[in-house]
Amino acid sequence: MRIVRGLRGAAAPGGCALTIGNFDGVHRGHQAMLALLINEARHRGVPSVVLTFEPHPRDFFAARSGHPESAPPRIATLRDKLAELRRCGIDQTVILRFDAQLAALGPDAFVEQVLVRGLKARVVLVGDDFRFGAGRAGDYAALDAAGDRHGFDVARMLSYEVHGLRVSSSAVRDALAAGDMAHAAALLGRPYTISGHVVHGAKLGRALGETAGGRGDGFRTLNLRFPHPRPAAGGIFVVRVAGLTDAPLPGVASLGVRPTVEDSGRVLLEVHCLEWPLPDDAGYGRVVQVELLHKLHDERRYPSLGALRDGIAADVAEARRWWAGHPAAGAAA
Repeated sequence: MRIVRGLRGAAAPGGCALTIGNFDGVHRGHQAMLALLINEARHRGVPSVVLTFEPHPRDFFAARSGHPESAPPRIATLRDKLAELRRCGIDQTVILRFDAQLAALGPDAFVEQVLVRGLKARVVLVGDDFRFGAGRAGDYAALDAAGDRHGFDVARMLSYEVHGLRVSSSAVRDALAAGDMAHAAALLGRPYTISGHVVHGAKLGRALGETAGGRGDGFRTLNLRFPHPRPAAGGIFVVRVAGLTDAPLPGVASLGVRPTVEDSGRVLLEVHCLEWPLPDDAGYGRVVQVELLHKLHDERRYPSLGALRDGIAADVAEARRWWAGHPAAGAAA
């Protein structure tokens, strides 16, 4: 999949089949729309193109209003969104920076500058709740009328449902916030996954576990940064880790801000493999995929490092019990 930031060089000579959206999570509704888009692109002999935005427009408007906390929590990192779009078979993703200039474009200007001149769209596929342009003034009828004027076709896909419930990014966020990882997986069509490069941490886990771990190597962790300040999920999870060995590994992980040992607000995913597969420092720089399978509890602020050590030991023991009761989870990977 080709990735283009901005409109320069984004247009294919023969035009494209285009869809537009934030695609946070790339859930099953998104996947159904992307399948339709790819089919339409193949029929017309043009590339399938996704137009998406970074930051999320609601992040932009929330920050501009002085209330960044009003923006929705983020389901996926940009890395993971692009990986899922690639997995779905999209030919090209165009990432537009959502800023004041883009936010001020009216519906007609957005169509002319972005869809027509920038991307040479021949067909545009959108969802049934699609809005565009300054003040969200443009709707499906306005887009359809613009297509008539500029010579591109417009189509829309109705809501996608699972067991009678509409699949949406909001529904995925609700499931993750509730810690219902099974429901989130049903909406996503896969386990909820965070991937990234392993980065150096403070090595606190090793020291904490030296007496409680019983093996002398402590609770060593793989640390991944979650770049958005408000992830949709948070807490302590049973996880499955891919990218370290040929087969995925069982583990336990913390996703959050580490309230006992840090007050920076930085979000980290810290993963402890139940069977450590690597020599010291061998994991740094690797890209790993961490599937969050089952939530144990929310983050806790412990009164001391000793209490934190005991809490981690209890989480590791609980994760081992979960894996003992769910052997198929390892086999399914």
